[in-house]
Amino acid sequence: MASHKLLVTPPKALLKPLSIPNQLLLGPGPSNLPPRIMAAGGLQMIGSMSKDMYQIMDEIKEGIQYVFQTRNPLTLVISGSGHCALEAALVNVLEPGDSFLVGANGIWGQRAVDIGERIGARVHPMTKDPGGHYTLQEVEEVQVPAPGGFGGIPGRDPPLHGPARKKMYSRKTKPFSFYLDIKWLANFWGCDDQPRMYHHTIPVISLYSLRESLALIAEQGLENSWRQHREAAAYLHGRLQALGLQLFVKDPALRLPTVTTVAVPAGYDWRDIVSYVIDHFDIEIMGGLGPSTGKVLRIGLLGCNATRENVDRVTEALRAALQHCPKKKL
Repeated sequence: MASHKLLVTPPKALLKPLSIPNQLLLGPGPSNLPPRIMAAGGLQMIGSMSKDMYQIMDEIKEGIQYVFQTRNPLTLVISGSGHCALEAALVNVLEPGDSFLVGANGIWGQRAVDIGERIGARVHPMTKDPGGHYTLQEVEEVQVPAPGGFGGIPGRDPPLHGPARKKMYSRKTKPFSFYLDIKWLANFWGCDDQPRMYHHTIPVISLYSLRESLALIAEQGLENSWRQHREAAAYLHGRLQALGLQLFVKDPALRLPTVTTVAVPAGYDWRDIVSYVIDHFDIEIMGGLGPSTGKVLRIGLLGCNATRENVDRVTEALRAALQHCPKKKL
């Protein structure tokens, strides 16, 4: 047989064992995983459309309904990042010419504006500085002509209820994305009482891990999980303020218990602080995105990472960073 000379040789980096550093991930995500979830990632693969996989998908749906406290049958998982879920919501709800009211006080609001414009909607941004928020009265006072359209502010809950769901199923045009078409996804996830049809090959191993993460929340109890994160966040806020740092969101009622934004102290470059903490303590925290870039540090206490021990570790790392990082004279 004739041999062919390879144009590309085996990459030297791939001939070495995979090396992963041991780090404490206290950014806004990803975060460290409990052993049970990591073990799920090493389980045997099964067929993506097998009855066993459908059973796991159904269990995931029940877990999501528990976490979001909803009985909505249109409960499913998007095979993608959180941004993918935001895009799925908008491409299924919006049609060209629809009016779209968006709270744009950060990167995700800005991206919602961008997505709406790409769809051809008439986008009406409500712009505020990072750290600000919108009241229901402010939203109601904005008069947006939207015959048959939808107005929304991106939030934490999947917008598959009420008017949004009705709009999805009564739209006049097909969604711009086949991959994110809710009708196809709803069928694939068994939400419409019809025989399931192939839509895409789901990430089987990732869904094992998702199933186990939901199982851990169910075993702990949702109220106990909420309490764990509230208490860890309150302890973090106290330790940060003891260091002389200021919380970026002024109103305590508006702060997330999972991710805390800290104002970058005057005279410091946020990149120096983040680099010092990871280089000297193997702890990851992150800066801001979009409009908050350069203004904040973001510290996440997510899942098993929401402990007083981790708060002590990250605040001691920040104390050292503030002592050793260069500070400009104001």
